[in-house]
Amino acid sequence: MQDTQHRIEERDGMIIEWDVPITMDDGLVLRADVYRPVQENRHPVLMTHGPYAKGLSFQEGFAFAWMQLERDHPEALEGSSNKYQAWETPDPEIWTRDWGYVCVRVDSRGAGRSPGVLDCFSARETRDYAQCVEWAGEQGWSNGKVGLTGISYYAMNQWQVAALKPKHLAAICPFEGAADLYRDGVRHGGILTSFWIRWYPAQVSSVQNGLGTRGRINHNTGEPIAGPQTDSPASMASRLADLPREQREHTLLDEYFKERTPTLEDIEVPVLSRGNWGGIGLHLRGNTEGFMRCGSRQKWLEMHGDTHWTEYYTPAGRNLMRRFYDHFLKGEDNGWDREPAVLLNVRHPGEKFVARVESEWPLARTQWTRLFLDVAQNTLAPAPGAEASQSFRGFSQGITFVGAPVRQSTEITGPVMARLFMSSSTRDADLFLSLRAYAPNGREALFHGASEPNVPLAFGWLRASHRKLDANKSLPYRPWHPHDEVQPLEPGEIYELDIEIWPTSIVLPAGWRIALTVAGEDYDHQLPGPLVPKAPPQYGAIRQTGCAIHVHDEAADRPADVFDGTTTVFSGGGHGSFLLLPVIPAA
Repeated sequence: MQDTQHRIEERDGMIIEWDVPITMDDGLVLRADVYRPVQENRHPVLMTHGPYAKGLSFQEGFAFAWMQLERDHPEALEGSSNKYQAWETPDPEIWTRDWGYVCVRVDSRGAGRSPGVLDCFSARETRDYAQCVEWAGEQGWSNGKVGLTGISYYAMNQWQVAALKPKHLAAICPFEGAADLYRDGVRHGGILTSFWIRWYPAQVSSVQNGLGTRGRINHNTGEPIAGPQTDSPASMASRLADLPREQREHTLLDEYFKERTPTLEDIEVPVLSRGNWGGIGLHLRGNTEGFMRCGSRQKWLEMHGDTHWTEYYTPAGRNLMRRFYDHFLKGEDNGWDREPAVLLNVRHPGEKFVARVESEWPLARTQWTRLFLDVAQNTLAPAPGAEASQSFRGFSQGITFVGAPVRQSTEITGPVMARLFMSSSTRDADLFLSLRAYAPNGREALFHGASEPNVPLAFGWLRASHRKLDANKSLPYRPWHPHDEVQPLEPGEIYELDIEIWPTSIVLPAGWRIALTVAGEDYDHQLPGPLVPKAPPQYGAIRQTGCAIHVHDEAADRPADVFDGTTTVFSGGGHGSFLLLPVIPAA
């Protein structure tokens, strides 16, 4: 039977195959667009595989991000017509026409042009990806080496499929990609974030296969991006996993999350993990943990700033990845293997970044510095004070503890943690920790986050009933909570909590202060109304008060009778609550 979807054409300096069929082991056929160099040779392959619809243009589907990129970084769009640009994937006019890579974009099962049940991050979806890698490695136009690329979802599933070790997989570059769905994305410290519940209809079910003529059109082919057929809503609903219900119901790190979380130690291929200091509610932790824990002997970590997508598309960001891929996919001796393992863009106030190479993460020369909370004075001090306590209402901005002005320029770069002694008037409490920086005039310094322009330095979270630690996996600077059981609090009893705060980087000028807020709700920078942007409409246009769209506002997950009680923080004496900071000594 003739395949009416698959067709080939030569245009814009490339050979393009639309809707190439890739048959899975259960007989289902996924569809991919393949962009090939016109030269009839065997070429290295860059692949993405995900649910965002390969035919949806970046400009149409994510206009807010495109306009920001066009306004702030026009150089990122030069050298291309940009008509083949798709959200969070490589531009084939650069990577294929100019640099000689085959770019393969696969619509994952149930999304875009691929039929089947749409079940994000599932084991079935990951097996599909591995089979696509093997398929690409065996094509006549392939040199047998497949690299994975892409941002966000297309980075997260790189960790997943690499752990399966497909034989044709040669390298991965997760760009801002979480590696632990529970800890990095869905349930911060055990507390449900509503991001994915908003994300699902905005970015996934809106391009589910079967929308057909009810959906958008691929402007390069004239075909529906989520077709070709048009199915009934009832039929489509039967093929769509109920992600919002699943995330609400699975409160612990159970089999649902284990299925969707890779064993990083099983990854063997070369890795370039690229993270963003501003990704403080999603992805940042995955890039640093992925780098530290993956089993690869050849691995690199790069950390940058700016928006979630910017440095993937800028000439400098592209060239960095090109050197990595050229070395491992083309076999070029370009010196990449002699690059230091860590490239940090160290952050200073005012969105200034200074590039510096290092040999490891965290940095070996880190001076791990304890600042003790003094709840009587609301300060952070180098030594514990007298025993004291202070209380705050659960649903409030809590208490802020401020350190003394630093006497000289002070760099804080690395993972952060806090130990709190606390009690609750109820059987549980949610702790929201915010690491903050203050200028000498008393104004808080806010930074450009991955998806919001005004964020603090870092966040940490913990539901007190999830306080149990895994001693074998915990590190002095990064506690590890297994999240495998609920341990209710006895009201009024004092408990010791170790709380992970995600990594950060900041150089505090002399006279600046570091601060820690301990609260019972999401951080709010409390900027005047006109200065508070709203998230894009597809994410509910929620006010962005410093947490971007990674907020914890699901009422059913945080009932007031449990989480709006009175939380008491203790310090001094036998209750030495402290903040642990990674201070980097001056060179």
